[in-house]
Amino acid sequence: MVGYIALAILAVAVLILIISNVHIVQQSKAYVIERLGAFSTVWEVGLHLKVPFIERVVKKISLKEQVLDYPPQPVITKDNVTMQIDTVLYFQITDAKLYTYGVEHPMSAIENLTATTLRNIIGDLELDQTLTSRDVINTKMRAILDEATDPWGIKVNRVEVKNIVPPQDIQSSMEKQMKAERDRRQAILQAEGAKRSAILVAEGEKEAAILRADAEKQAAVLKAEGEAAAILEVQKALADSMRMLNEAAPNDQVIKLKALEAMQKVADGKATKIIIPSELQGLAGLAASAKEVFNG
Repeated sequence: MVGYIALAILAVAVLILIISNVHIVQQSKAYVIERLGAFSTVWEVGLHLKVPFIERVVKKISLKEQVLDYPPQPVITKDNVTMQIDTVLYFQITDAKLYTYGVEHPMSAIENLTATTLRNIIGDLELDQTLTSRDVINTKMRAILDEATDPWGIKVNRVEVKNIVPPQDIQSSMEKQMKAERDRRQAILQAEGAKRSAILVAEGEKEAAILRADAEKQAAVLKAEGEAAAILEVQKALADSMRMLNEAAPNDQVIKLKALEAMQKVADGKATKIIIPSELQGLAGLAASAKEVFNG
């Protein structure tokens, strides 16, 4: 009976031992395994069985991308301005073995390396360059950190300068400078608006003057064309009357009478002296006598 109990206890102990050495590695995880104190292998996703008392799990590592948000730290620029700069580091463990055996306390090592790299980069820049060159700073820091952490099995994906805080007096000077710049731009915009308005008014007046001159020109042309047409009609009427007179074959008395009518129109003018041809003098007297007889 005692033998059966001991056997059962042994079976249970073996079962517990086996179960305790069965490991399931989850997605985006990696287990570093040592055998008798030396590196053996890296377990990836799946079911694994550890040899009791010989193998042990040294470190469980997450392969996901991780974020380190560092607090603000003082940095001195090339022109001796002390600023507070805080950064954010995005990294990912790519080699579990190097991460385990490459450096002691890798997170602390990355933090110190980030701080020294940031000081070195900012030390080569002046204040204005620091405030306007965040992309340059981010690119340089990422390249330097990625190269330095490669032997540790760490891949630095991105570095971001989250905030740059210059001293209070520098901030006040910058705010005044920005206000002066905004006032200058506003004055320029107002001047350009007034200039544009004056140009538009002048162009409008010019176009109106051109239109008025064109209208007057058209009116003068139409008036001249009307007068020319009237003169042409009068000339045509005279030509028609002469043609009809010629077709009627007038005698000398009719011609003299027409000449007398023309002389009468001449006499109605402002001339003080009129010379009458001799051949018309008798005819004029005859016409005057006939007029008196008919009037009496």
